[in-house]
Amino acid sequence: MKQLLLLLAFATTVGLSAQSSVPDNWWELDRDENSYPGVSAERAETYLSGKQAETVVVAVIDSGVDIEHEDLKDIIWTNPGEIPGNGIDDDNNGYVDDIHGWNFIGGADGRNVNYENLEIVRLYNKLDAKYNNRNRDGLNKKEKAEYDRYQEYKSTIEKKQEELGPTAMQYEMIKTAIDGALEQMGKEPADVTAEDIAELESEDQTIAIVKQVVANATAGGTTFAELYEQLEGAQEYFDSQLKYNYNPEFDAREIVGDDPTNLKQRNYGNNDVEGPDAAHGTHVSGIIAGVHGNDIGVNGVGGTYVRIMSVRTVPNGDERDKDVANAIRYAVDNGAKVINMSFGKGASPYKDAVDDAMKYAQKHDVLLVHAAGNDGKLLTLENNYPNDTYQGKRRTGKTWIEVGAASSSYDDNLAAPFSNYNKKYVDVFAPGAQIYSTIPDDQYAKFDGTSMAAPMVAGIAALLRSYFPDLKAKQVKEIIEQSAVPVDLEVVKPGTDGEKVKFGELSATGGLANAFTAVKLAEQTKGKNRKLRDDRDPSLRLY
Repeated sequence: MKQLLLLLAFATTVGLSAQSSVPDNWWELDRDENSYPGVSAERAETYLSGKQAETVVVAVIDSGVDIEHEDLKDIIWTNPGEIPGNGIDDDNNGYVDDIHGWNFIGGADGRNVNYENLEIVRLYNKLDAKYNNRNRDGLNKKEKAEYDRYQEYKSTIEKKQEELGPTAMQYEMIKTAIDGALEQMGKEPADVTAEDIAELESEDQTIAIVKQVVANATAGGTTFAELYEQLEGAQEYFDSQLKYNYNPEFDAREIVGDDPTNLKQRNYGNNDVEGPDAAHGTHVSGIIAGVHGNDIGVNGVGGTYVRIMSVRTVPNGDERDKDVANAIRYAVDNGAKVINMSFGKGASPYKDAVDDAMKYAQKHDVLLVHAAGNDGKLLTLENNYPNDTYQGKRRTGKTWIEVGAASSSYDDNLAAPFSNYNKKYVDVFAPGAQIYSTIPDDQYAKFDGTSMAAPMVAGIAALLRSYFPDLKAKQVKEIIEQSAVPVDLEVVKPGTDGEKVKFGELSATGGLANAFTAVKLAEQTKGKNRKLRDDRDPSLRLY
């Protein structure tokens, strides 16, 4: 009976997203020419046609990249100093056979980390080793503060486990029920329609609820195959959160074989730059550099001269500060001029190491582009890491851009409801909802997230560094921000139930990143480090 009640609750609340009628490439388009508030990549490409450019390497610090994807294989970075497969560190950079990048979450034996703890669990485990079976009495002031954090972490983890259990069970049961229906019909999900499900005859009450679930979802335009895929993804997500992300007994780091607290270690991992789950990193890479002119897939914002370096660092869970710092340094040392970082977490125990890597990138003229996060909340220096402000100081990185996500609707729904925001700490917004791009095995899909918005800006940065190679990273940052197209709209504030706010209050620029206006401004700048004049070219004022 309990299982049936859970299924019924799911059936009445299922809200799996229907497919939008918005064109797949809306994010490449221009609002003046195509009515969609994209980044005007097509317009920029047309304008730059025939002009000279240089190859620019963009490092994608992410979950991995399918380097053999049909729409990416021709733009994957290849290390000129390495001889493939000889087992020798030919270029003496400390990484053996790093042909297309490096994997900091892999082991020397070829195994790879897929799932990981969240940072709160790692912090809990560290304190648990010290305070398990102890009480607060007799502790000094510093220890009491640690003990209180330990109890707070413990309470949060236990509460989350209690919440996740029923949810994971719910998704598992509904998928099991649908699998049973598929077995009864003898069909694969791609061959099933909503009508097929509606016509099922069975005295099993779960089949009746399956019918209701499918009817609810497909009424909005979702196909059965899409519904099934979303259910699989949801089941895996909640199951992995329970088994791995919030499980203090799970330890993935033994696969890597390093000491994650030894921040001086650099030479660990392996050269498998794809890993077991490269969907996220492959999607990001397509936005930046999907091959142009091949009549398939997508056209990356960065144009035809971008090369993608895959630096695998982000598991299904929270990335580690040590890996992030080493990934940034690897990218810088191996020629990346732009680094995309579509990841983040709520705590950073070794932030100093990441800060030092940021300074290293700035010193070497490399631009860092970071996603603002998908919590629909005010971004602060304490709730999202990494960030551009150095630990314990007011100084910030000068070659860092923080990016929020916009939707395809140029109205009060322009700000994506999941996007983080802050007038001070988020620099600019870019398309991040229903973004069609590459995923592994020559496939394509639509993803939502500031993870998709950041590579829009990384692509613009690559375009500028390609066609205007004399520009420094700091200048590229300034041009992207100063050329952002202002938006004079009241929008629904992300994370709220209809509260309205001026779009300009959500970020420092108050605008949308735009490739065409950035290119035009770069031409005006002509390599000089100066601020944008008030009498700028009227063509920059698009909308």
